[in-house]
Amino acid sequence: MTVLSRRERILIRFGVAGLLTLGGYLFVVEPMLARQREVAELIPIREATLERRRLTVAQRELLTAEREALAQQVEAASAGFLAGPTAPLAASELQKLVKELAAAAEVDVRSERVMAPVDLTGILEIPIELTVACTTRQVVALLTRLEQTPRLLRVKDLKIRVAAPGQPRELLTTLTVSGYLRSTAPAPKPADRPASGERS
Repeated sequence: MTVLSRRERILIRFGVAGLLTLGGYLFVVEPMLARQREVAELIPIREATLERRRLTVAQRELLTAEREALAQQVEAASAGFLAGPTAPLAASELQKLVKELAAAAEVDVRSERVMAPVDLTGILEIPIELTVACTTRQVVALLTRLEQTPRLLRVKDLKIRVAAPGQPRELLTTLTVSGYLRSTAPAPKPADRPASGERS
């Protein structure tokens, strides 16, 4: 059996100690340092997230108050909408209202036509086209009454022409009046409707 000298035993001990130190560093210290680096990188992200949540909580009362104010504004604006609840019923209500205003302005309604509703993303625009015979003063009176009615109405188109060459005071006025209805479903597209001349 070979006997190791004292010097060889010291070298072996130093070698084993070095291997243990290296192994401890690679398997214990290095993973701990890597974990610390990961945590250090996550700290700013988590701080930013926490700050955003803190600001949201701080603004909660303000956001709630703004939401309530917006709901009140929508409710106030909805008071001018047509009752509906469907586009045909709203168009019927609009026709009746415009006829009453025309009668109050003493104009003669010659023709009327309900046009296709237009979807304005959450609101349906219900237009009707009227042709009335009247004087200039009566046209102004009708437009004033349309503007002053509690319902939210809009004159989208207005065409005035002389009824006959020999009667310059007699005017034929064609106007498109739109009312509005809060929609619950998408409005039917004009392409989906059968044309007036088609037969089923």
